Amino acid sequence: MNPALQGVITIIVGVGGCIGYFFLSNLVLDKFVFPPVGKHAGRNINRANLVRPWLFLLPAVIALGLYLAYPVVATFWLSLTDRDAGGAFVGAANYVQMMNEPKFWEAIRNNMLWLIVVPAAATAFGLIAAQLTDRIAWGNIAKSLIFMPMAISFVGASVIWKLIYDTRPADQDQIGVLNAIWVGLGGDPQTWLTIPFWNNFFLMVVLIWIQTGFAMVILSAALRGIPEETVEAAIVDGAGPFQIFFKIKVPQIMGTIVVVWTTITLVVLKIFDIVLAMTNGQWGTQVLANYMYDKLFRSFDWGVGSASAMVIMLLVMPILIWNVRTVRKEMR
Repeated sequence: MNPALQGVITIIVGVGGCIGYFFLSNLVLDKFVFPPVGKHAGRNINRANLVRPWLFLLPAVIALGLYLAYPVVATFWLSLTDRDAGGAFVGAANYVQMMNEPKFWEAIRNNMLWLIVVPAAATAFGLIAAQLTDRIAWGNIAKSLIFMPMAISFVGASVIWKLIYDTRPADQDQIGVLNAIWVGLGGDPQTWLTIPFWNNFFLMVVLIWIQTGFAMVILSAALRGIPEETVEAAIVDGAGPFQIFFKIKVPQIMGTIVVVWTTITLVVLKIFDIVLAMTNGQWGTQVLANYMYDKLFRSFDWGVGSASAMVIMLLVMPILIWNVRTVRKEMR
């Protein structure tokens, strides 16, 4: 079938199905379950109104249960079994095996390093960009250019930066921008992605480059929401630009800064594409998601792979819960 025609049919069936579901479910509720007739009409109407919101939520609840809750439970069960032994229950053996592997601890260390550097750097650069672009005439153009990497997939961004880090022999012209600059300054060509420890920072640059645009957009909106009276009062009192920024503006948008920081933190905990596309976890760059992928789909060790997936979920959940609570407080 033609993809365009298939897309149109999918939209028609999907939208039509939703409309049909809501129409029929409300019809059944009002006509057969709680009919608004007789001496109990008022009570039936109240009961129907209590049930009606759940009719609208039911498809979403089923979808979340099928695509979120069930995979979590299934993954947890797999982490307690041995597939090679016919799915036999082995308890915490997979977790013990995982913790005895140096690659797992390498992934933990690298994830912690990413958590320290990337959210802080992306939020800081986004805040600086938001402040500076609001003060120049062509600020909207600058914002568009800074935000543009958000439209690129992680794999696409990785390919771009892999070309920037590209290395050729010393007797050839360097097509990698970084090596071209380095050789132009008198240095020897470097294989940047194989340099221990520092190669992790070269990978982090890619995610910082992408997430800075996201941070800038959110923080720019927050800066514009600051009452002008507070800034004008600070100017009258003799405050300089840096004092106004750090002592007047930043404290007033601290809640938004924290939300941006935690949102980027969630992205970092699940980082996979960049590492897979650029180093595949070699040369000391392994991270948890890539470790999980290696175990599940290369070694076919479903037990340890599922155990590492549960570790990622446990690391993500507290930050996610705290982020949701913070957003709810901001909305009150």
